[in-house]
Amino acid sequence: MNIKRWFVKKILKVNKRVVVHLTFKGVIGNIGPRKGGICFENYQELIKKAFETKHVKAVCIAINSPGGSPVQSELIYKYILKLKREKNVPVWMFIEDIAASGGYYLACAGDRIYTANNAIIGSIGVISSGFGFTELIKKIGIERRVYTQGENKSILDPFLPEKQEDINMLKEMQQDVHKNFMAIVKTSRDKKLKDNKDLFSGKIWSGMQAIENGLADEIGFFEEVAEQQFGKKVKIIKLEPKKSKLLSKLGLDIVLDNLAIKIREHIIWSKYEL
Repeated sequence: MNIKRWFVKKILKVNKRVVVHLTFKGVIGNIGPRKGGICFENYQELIKKAFETKHVKAVCIAINSPGGSPVQSELIYKYILKLKREKNVPVWMFIEDIAASGGYYLACAGDRIYTANNAIIGSIGVISSGFGFTELIKKIGIERRVYTQGENKSILDPFLPEKQEDINMLKEMQQDVHKNFMAIVKTSRDKKLKDNKDLFSGKIWSGMQAIENGLADEIGFFEEVAEQQFGKKVKIIKLEPKKSKLLSKLGLDIVLDNLAIKIREHIIWSKYEL
């Protein structure tokens, strides 16, 4: 057989229709001592690898997140935007069960947002929560003693009476974060957004309602969309973050850390359980 002809055939057989698939699943943020969760540190190399994959035609990201850290959401969002502009590769987001708050922030990095009919989408707002224990420590005879340099150092201490100036300070910070979030959504969705006063109120929507309000583009699932766009012979490469080697050395402290993380995650997820 002619070696040159064989070599040409090999080249022609190379599948140049490649789609890379990533999944963002869980709470957003550096959670626990091992920094679990969806955070820039854990996903930077994975996102970079997706865009640098040979013959990649699109980067597809499945999102299943109730939100979390606005800082980590912003870092990942900006990094995806940077790479898709540099590499000229489109990004398609696929919302599975939920993309709320920071989860929707991440979705805004996509050129198109696909959703399931019954997904939960939105919660475009900012929330802070905590507990007050002032009455409890009085009942059990504990006196709280705090010594600070700086009049605002003990802001929102759960063991001291709540002060209105502390609440005002927190709300000002929340307002800034909310404005930034709204700007991201408006930039991403642009003219697709409907004129609905509830869009930025923190309200959540079903997949179909999100499409009607311009928060998503259409109903669609990853495999079927990839096949529709690039044919049945499309090559799908799925990338996943590496699991920490520390988990194989389960001491009591690690077990307790994991339990604390799971409780925190459950609290965040439980807001959206139907």
